[in-house]
Order: sequence, then structure tokens, then C-alpha cells
Amino acid sequence: MEAVFLTLVLVISVIAHEVAHGYAASALGDPTARLAGRLTLNPLPHIDPIGSIIIPALLVFANASVLFGWAKPVPYNPHNLKHHRWGEAIVAVAGSGVNLLLAVLFALVARLTADIAPAASELAALIVFVNLFLGLLNLIPLPPLDGYTVLRSIVPFSVARALQDLEMRVRALGAIGLFVTLLIFIFVLASPFYAFVSWLFGLLVGA
Repeated sequence: MEAVFLTLVLVISVIAHEVAHGYAASALGDPTARLAGRLTLNPLPHIDPIGSIIIPALLVFANASVLFGWAKPVPYNPHNLKHHRWGEAIVAVAGSGVNLLLAVLFALVARLTADIAPAASELAALIVFVNLFLGLLNLIPLPPLDGYTVLRSIVPFSVARALQDLEMRVRALGAIGLFVTLLIFIFVLASPFYAFVSWLFGLLVGA
């Protein structure tokens, strides 16, 4: 049952992340996500069979140390955004912003229910951890993660063009590009990243 709940929390959190991208783009003048019917928390338009169901379920039931998943990316046209360059950064940060906000809100729930409803507190704490993990993971500046888009927005234009070319190559590789990014994360960043997320989790929920 815990594995099923963990999978559901991950899928819902990933969808909230993507919807936040769409709302941010819409607020900045791009109607693409709205016209595509993606500004909804209804999971059906967002579910990617592999990234939203198969991969998370396999990782959870295999008791893997790394948990991740993805939904269909919410489409947007960066050329429609106000303040084009910074607009892309705002849209990119919006997804992680929602995950981190959910983590803080459910951390309060976990603390408030710790004595009166321990089971509810544990579930809230699980939501905190998943959203912390997702929110911070997506801020890592590796393509195709959101942190890479933010990085492109703050460096000089000449560097930004080079970074954009690299990102296009990674995206062109499809699953292979994602796999390479995953390998870099696992072998280089996973250990310090997990330690930081665990420390922040303990700070929020008082564990």
C-alpha cells in the first residue's frame, strides 16, 4: 500500500510541476498550454505512460534508492513570453517553485498532526520528501532539466547560445540523452544531492 501511495504522490507532484509551467507561461502572455487544454490538474492529459506510470512503479516496487518520473511536458512558445529571456527562466522555475511550496505546506501538516494523527503525519512527510526531491532535482543545471534553462537565462548571450546548442543535441537524442543525464546524476551528484534533500527534509518536518 505504501508503494502505491508513493507512486501516486510522485505522479501527482510531477503533474503539478508541469501545470505550474503552463500557468507561468500563460501569465507571461503565451496561450499555448491553455489552448492545448493543459492548464488542468486532471491527470489524463498529462500522463506519459512510461514516465508517469511504468518507471515510477518499477522504481518504487524495486525499492530503488533513486526515485523519479515525468509527465508530458506542457507546451509553450518562448517567443510569446513577455521579457523573452527572463520569461523562460520564470517558466522554468515555476515548476520547482510549486513543488517546494507543497513541501513547505505539507511539512506544516506533518508537524501539526505528529501527535494527534501519526499516520496522517507520515503521509504528509512522504509528500514533503517527494516534492523536495522533485523540486530540487529539476533545479540542477543539466539538460533537459529546468535548472539548465535558468542557467541559459543568466549567462552572457554567447554562452547561452552554446548552452542552447548543447541542449538541442541532448533533446535530439531523446531517451539516450535523458539516460546520459541520468548517469551523470547517479554517478556524480546523487550522493551529495540525496544528503542535502534528507537534511532539508529533517529541517522541515523536525525528523
